[in-house]
Formats: sequence, C-alpha cells, structure tokens
Amino acid sequence: MVTVSLLIGVVMQFPLILKSGYIRQAVLESREAEKTVLVLPDVPGGSDGFELAAKFCYGIHFDVTPENAATLRCVAEYLEMTEKYAASNLVQRSETYINEVALKTLPAAIAVLRNCESFLSKAEEVELVSRCIDAIAFLACKESQGQVTAAPASRSLLNDDLVVEQWSEDLTSLRIDLFQRVLVAMMSRGFKEAALGSILTLYAHKSLCCLDTYGTGAWKIEAQLAQEKRVVVETLAGLLPRESRAVSASLISVLLRASILVETSEACRVNLERGMGSSLGCAVLDDILIPTYSSSTDDTLFDVDTLHRIVSYHLEFELLGSCGDRESVGKLLESCIAEIASDPNLSVAKFVTLAEVIPDHYKVTEDGVYRAVDIYLKAHPNLSDLERKKVCTVMNCQRLSKEACAHAVQNERLPVYTAVQVLFYEQQGLQAVISEKLMPVEKLCSCSSDNLPAALEMASLQRENEALKLKNLKLKKKLEDMEKREIVRFSGSGSDSSSARDSTAQSSDKPGSLRRKSFINSMSKSLGWFYSFAPIGPAQGRAGTTPANPEACTKPRGHRRHSVS
Repeated sequence: MVTVSLLIGVVMQFPLILKSGYIRQAVLESREAEKTVLVLPDVPGGSDGFELAAKFCYGIHFDVTPENAATLRCVAEYLEMTEKYAASNLVQRSETYINEVALKTLPAAIAVLRNCESFLSKAEEVELVSRCIDAIAFLACKESQGQVTAAPASRSLLNDDLVVEQWSEDLTSLRIDLFQRVLVAMMSRGFKEAALGSILTLYAHKSLCCLDTYGTGAWKIEAQLAQEKRVVVETLAGLLPRESRAVSASLISVLLRASILVETSEACRVNLERGMGSSLGCAVLDDILIPTYSSSTDDTLFDVDTLHRIVSYHLEFELLGSCGDRESVGKLLESCIAEIASDPNLSVAKFVTLAEVIPDHYKVTEDGVYRAVDIYLKAHPNLSDLERKKVCTVMNCQRLSKEACAHAVQNERLPVYTAVQVLFYEQQGLQAVISEKLMPVEKLCSCSSDNLPAALEMASLQRENEALKLKNLKLKKKLEDMEKREIVRFSGSGSDSSSARDSTAQSSDKPGSLRRKSFINSMSKSLGWFYSFAPIGPAQGRAGTTPANPEACTKPRGHRRHSVS
C-alpha cells in the first residue's frame, strides 16, 4: 500500500497529476481544502513500482530492463498513464520496450515473465503473461530446431541438451504454475520431448532439494512446505512425456520418493510407479530402492510394496512389447532383492512374493536368486524348517551354475531337502556331459572299425554311463522318499508345530545333525569318481573329489566352507 500527500494549492501543477488519470480523478474528488492524502492500495511493484512511475513523470533518468519492464507496464496501467493524458506516456513507452526488446530473446522474455509473479492478476489483465509465454515457446522451439537441423542426425539429442543448457536455468526460477504453462506452450509448438526431459530434471532437483527423499531420517516437514512441494510434484508428474526414454529413471525415482514423502494423490503416485516400471531397463539399483518413510522400528528399511508394484507394471509393458533388455532388468531385480534380504524386519511372505515376481526368462542362471536366499537365511537364523523350505522354493535348483552348486551342497543354512535337490540336478548335468562325450566316439568307431583305442574308450564310457544312470535312479528314489517324509512330518505337526520347532532346535546339538552332514558328505564322495569327465573350477571345492593318496579317503572330512555372502 502506498500513501501520497499532496497540497491542493499547487496540485494541478504536479507532473504526476498531469500524466496519471487515476491520481487526477482522486484529487478532484477529494473534499479536503488545503491538503489531500491519497492511499493507493495494491500498487504493482509496491513502493518501488510507484517510485519508477514518479521518476518517469518528473523526468528523472533510470534504466528500463527486462527485470523491471513488467513492473513499469503494470503500474502504468494501474495509474492510467495513457496517451489520453500525455503524449508518449508510460504505457506506450513500456509497451514499446517489451515488444521491441524484451520479447526478442529467451533470457529477457523469461525475466519479464518472472517479474510478473508478484502482480499476476494485473499482468494477466494487460495480457502480458500470455505474450511472454508465447514468445518463450516460439523462441525455444526456433532455437532447438535450428540447432538440430545444423547438426548430424546421430547427435540430435546431444544438441538438444546443449540448447537447453543455455536458458533452462532461467526457466527453473519460474513459479511452478508459470513453468507449467510455458512447457505446455512449448509442447504445443512441437518442442522435442528428449530436450524437455532435461528441463524437468533440472527443475525437480532445484525445487525438491530441501526434501529428504533418500531416507536419512528427517522425514517430518511442515504442513505449508508439504503443500507447496505436493503441488510441485503433482505438476511435474503431469508434465512427464509419454515416451519412456524421454526422461531418465533417476528423475522418476526422485519424483516418486517425493510423492510418497509429501503424500500426493494416488493418481499421481500410480502414474510415477508406471513410469518407473517402463524405465527399469535404464535404471540403477539406487533408483528402485525406495526407503520406507516411517519412524516405526517394525517397518522394513525399503518400501517392498512399491517395488512389487513397479515390477508388476514393468511386466504389463512387456506384454505390449516395450520392456527393454530383459537380462539387465533381471540382474537389477536380483541385486535389489539381495539388498533387501538382509533386512531383519522382512517377512518370509514378502520375500517370497518379491522373489517370485521375477520371470524365468529374465534370468540366465539362478545364481542371483540363490545369493538372495542365502543372505536372507543368514539374516534370519531363527526360521523354522518349514519357513526355510518355503524360502528355498523361490529357487530353481536345476538352473544353478557349477560354482553355485558347489557352494549350495556345503551350505549348512539350506534345508536337507534343498541340498539333495542340488546334488540330484548336478548329477543329471554330469550325465548329460558324459552322453555328449559318447556321441563323437560312436561316430569315430562307426567310421573306422579298426580303431581299437576308440572302441575301447567308447565301451568304457558306456559302462560308466550305465553306472551313473543307476546311481541317478537311486538318488532320485531317495529324494522322493525324503519328500514324502517331509510332507508327512509337516502335515502331522498341527498344533504341535511350536514344540516340533523346539525339538528341532535341540536336536542341532545331537547326533542327528551329524547324520545330515554325513549324508551330504557321503553323497558328495559318491559323486567324486565321475568328475574326471566334467572339468570343475577351483571355486567349487568339491569334497568328493578323489584324492591322489588312496589313504586320504579314510581320513575325516574337514569343516564345510562358509557362505560367500
């Protein structure tokens, strides 16, 4: 609010009265005889804006810049400083500068629009806001298209980023509602979505930097700040391009974290989760590990439910043919589950649900899932036998690599049933290797009946293959018997499940546990004789390998190797 004191005796001689229709009319309507006090409410630009208008009326020199051009134009409109009261009045002079200077370059046009924020209604009244937005959209598209046309097609995205870097910093200083209107106008004029993504990223990082979206503990924010940032997040989420590769996964992750933290609408959160699902092919581990913004000690460290929904949305996009590199996504999800598995508050049900959501065709081997299972069992040592067996059901033992099999058969955290499964499938694989070796020998013998060494080798391999088949059948029969006993054991436990778990825990110090180790050791030793047909890497460390010294077979076996996790 501005207060002006005028003496009536010389009132009509004031240049301000001569050039301002508003002040002239106010003075004429005043009933004071000697002195008139005028109160000017809501002057655009406040006292600084009125001072600029007074300087213009009294002929005092000052510079007109993009930063004060909007103030001059709006205060001139407020004071009615038109051509009706004086030639070349402030309205005309400010309009000339805005049209011929300020709206001709992007930085100047953005500066004029930013100057309109404090008196937006008056700027809208003189259509200054819409003119600035149209000028910015036109100039941005013109510069972007000009740079891309002059550059090779293979470097169009790089040039888009180069163009944006020149003036995007100025755009991020705009208020979110004006920023939204500018970007909508740019898109309507054909601005490229690839360049739009970098502008949104810069604005998001600058406007949301005060939020603790990475879970360092400062989750409580003031209500007013939360409301302001809620509007920012929902607006930016609505501006995201539909093209999945137009924005980075890190930008969507930042918006999704902020959305959960400031509690935006469900539609906004779902939109961001779907965007994250479509961008999993170019995401990294930190992008999908979203913390749980809660002070409760019973909650998990990371938001498992949100991660599960993101993966589900990704699989929906796969059905539409836009899923990206499946192998890289599979490795990313396996690493994510292994990271979450160490959380002591992660329940068995949530771990199993999350591990089972990864499709088999996303995994080359089952080693990543086995690593996550091993980490989970290590972080939760008090699980019952039934719970440990349920955890291991997410792993397909038939798809483990040789190194993983060697580690699994010596892993004391795995249930006996799972360890026997690993041995069974490993033996099947070795049988297949021997069968492959027999084929070229048979062809060689059929071509040359006089090749006695080859015939002898084939006969030896056939005998060994038959022996291996017999051992395989025995192992399969033992595995089926163990499975039947497990079914009978757990189905008959009923209400005595707790006492059964206690007895199981007590039996760990009794000869029963030694029997389990002896069983696995004996199975490993029984398989050692055929390892000459399938080379084994040093990482396997099979205890069943036949030693050079025959007497070593009778020596007691050393302790098992500990987990590599």
